Amino acid sequence: MTPKPHVSAASRQPIRAAGPWLAPALAILLLGGCGGLGVRPTSETTVVQNPAVAEAGALARNGVVLTGQARVDNERRIHQLLSQLDNDTLAREATAAAPGDPLYNYMGQALLERGLPLPRPFDHAAWTFDANSRPPAESDGYRPPVKLAMLLPLSGNLAIAASPVRDGFMAGYYGERRRRPEVTFYDTTGSIAGTLSAYDRAVAEGNDFVVGPLDRAAVDALFARGSTPVSLLALNSGSQSPPAGNASFALAPEDEGIAAAEYLLARGARRVLVVAGSDDSQRRAVDALRERLGERGATVTDVVGEGIADLGPFAAREGGVDAVFLAMRGGAARELTPKLALAGLGGVPRVATSQLLSGTGNAEEDRALDGIAFPTETWAVRGITGLPSATYAAGMLPTARGAAARLFAFGYDAWLLSAYMERLVKTADGSIQGATGTLQVDGFGNVKRIPAWATFISGVVMPLPGGADRR
Repeated sequence: MTPKPHVSAASRQPIRAAGPWLAPALAILLLGGCGGLGVRPTSETTVVQNPAVAEAGALARNGVVLTGQARVDNERRIHQLLSQLDNDTLAREATAAAPGDPLYNYMGQALLERGLPLPRPFDHAAWTFDANSRPPAESDGYRPPVKLAMLLPLSGNLAIAASPVRDGFMAGYYGERRRRPEVTFYDTTGSIAGTLSAYDRAVAEGNDFVVGPLDRAAVDALFARGSTPVSLLALNSGSQSPPAGNASFALAPEDEGIAAAEYLLARGARRVLVVAGSDDSQRRAVDALRERLGERGATVTDVVGEGIADLGPFAAREGGVDAVFLAMRGGAARELTPKLALAGLGGVPRVATSQLLSGTGNAEEDRALDGIAFPTETWAVRGITGLPSATYAAGMLPTARGAAARLFAFGYDAWLLSAYMERLVKTADGSIQGATGTLQVDGFGNVKRIPAWATFISGVVMPLPGGADRR
């Protein structure tokens, strides 16, 4: 008999992880939706090594012992060096790297970001896939834990955000007909102390995989321990990569900035004008876009505020502007589009963050946004196997409506990752199609999400043909 999820009795606070309505509602939902040259010696000869690769390799080897900002700066320099390589050189150097070479995971990360295949799996270690006598994987790589702990802030300030994550996770859980793990929810109370205590209880109670926490500071606190007795999938990114044998999954603004940069680079954009709002997520997306463009030889010509009156002077810069990036909500973007046209920028590629959807829904008004590309969740624009349509789900569950729908999709993908993690980290072509996009895990335990791309056509959101999430 398949075990049912339950709530840890170890928590001092009552935890209402899933009310009595949740399992029936999810069941109905699922049924209804059915510098210098280095040398690389070989056994026969000495081959001249690319100088950027030689420097990056030295940094990667020395970086193993670095911590804090020194490690961050070291990794940034490695990424800058690898960005100088064209696709063929990068792929060739990655193929030639010896097993265990610290640079391989960096090169593999760069290959994934360019949509290129890995020559071999990443060098992963310390995962606890065989704990609790976990049964072998199915033919598609499905190998869920035996006992899974879910660490979420079920009380406190973050409880509202946790609810759609929890319900999305359980939608995936109830939708699976094969062997499923016993799931226990632990309330982190949204605090660092509560998170550390919840993780320790989960380990003591025999769980062989942990999903969570949700709060970034709590993720940092867990990762700061260095090593963990039970592997976990954190539901946020920390300030540094996860310790060996762990992973992190986040819907970070930086990811959208990087995705937008890659989208524009693939279309030949070299000079990008940015128009952005002032909130933290918008600034983070812009910073990530600027850094990625700079690494690949492109540039941000200017960053101007969303209330700008006249874009003409910025469009007239020497060298011109061949693309525009918008980090703003739908209402502000509607007001901006006539100004782009007046400045002669109405016909250049225009790319936005997913915030473009905020404040939209009236097709007549949203015609002003026609042609602007933006990253979004695959589930929202195309649907995925295993979940009903986003519209149907929104009618069934409050936690799948409006802005919460994105977190619902995120929770669903957390379930998929927990069930297919071994396949993702042990195979060179490991990827799964999730609700938020195509999911992969790089050599440092970071879940990489390739989003779907959409645009407005006659004021209605439509998927872009050949979206980046489908290769």
